[in-house]
Amino acid sequence: MSAVLSHAPVSATAIALDDDAAPQPFDIRPVAGAAGPLGAEVVGLDLSRPLGAQDFDRIHRAHLAHHVLVFRDQRITPRQHIDFSRRFGPLQIHVLKNFQLADHPEILIVSNIKDAGGQPIGLGDAGHYWHSDLSYKEKPSLGSLLHAQELPSEGGDTLFADQHAAYDALPQALKNAIAPLQAEHSYLAKYEELRARSPWRPKLTQAQIDEVAPAVHPVVRTHPETGRKALFVSEHFTTRLVGLPDDESRALLDELFAASVRPEFLYRHRWLPHDLVFWDNRSVMHLAAGTPDSERRKLYRTTVEGDLPF
Repeated sequence: MSAVLSHAPVSATAIALDDDAAPQPFDIRPVAGAAGPLGAEVVGLDLSRPLGAQDFDRIHRAHLAHHVLVFRDQRITPRQHIDFSRRFGPLQIHVLKNFQLADHPEILIVSNIKDAGGQPIGLGDAGHYWHSDLSYKEKPSLGSLLHAQELPSEGGDTLFADQHAAYDALPQALKNAIAPLQAEHSYLAKYEELRARSPWRPKLTQAQIDEVAPAVHPVVRTHPETGRKALFVSEHFTTRLVGLPDDESRALLDELFAASVRPEFLYRHRWLPHDLVFWDNRSVMHLAAGTPDSERRKLYRTTVEGDLPF
């Protein structure tokens, strides 16, 4: 089972009071260079202020339409980050608890920075392969919210791939072939490979391994709010197609992996200071483009629990 933190009483109270807040003036507009409807930026909204029901509804609808929202210039505290995230559902806690923000277990530190003793302060190689966050859980993530704390002067971009568009573009014969299929997702699929590349990545305990037992999900999932179909496999976590011989499974997965990240389905996010990016893990995959070892990068991530895929 995934570790989930439900609404704490203090946060729930703050959220309830926010519903009466006056609307804020802000714009939602497509980001430059995005493919189709993928990606929009929210400009003028201040998430450090109470967010009323009207504004929240507008954000929710934009998130469903664009799959990736970029909230510009958000000078918010970790608690405000957590409280906004909880507006969308309970929060999931990452298995690598040594990279939690102190006093805020809901936040995973994504960073290549090392402390004075040479130890990493965060998960430095997060997003090395295309993936949807926590797809290896019984209830994968609804969405992730990543807030920039310290950005490199070069590198550090994040790429997003629209999995609705990827599915829609498949030949009908391939859609028919994958419609009944299910795939296994495992957190361990690339873990030792990543440890070999980054020796600081910790060896998992048996308790951690038990926490991330593999899950089986449909290859094509239906978005629970919009009803749109999307591919739901990734090179990072998907290990096999259930019921197929290994060679057929691998060949078909490789075909789907390639089809899911064609250039026309992508948005490349170039981070600006204090960006908060909220993406829908039911609709997109993402990839970290990489940061030079000489550059420092630190971001805080929350992850919202989703539904059982169908």
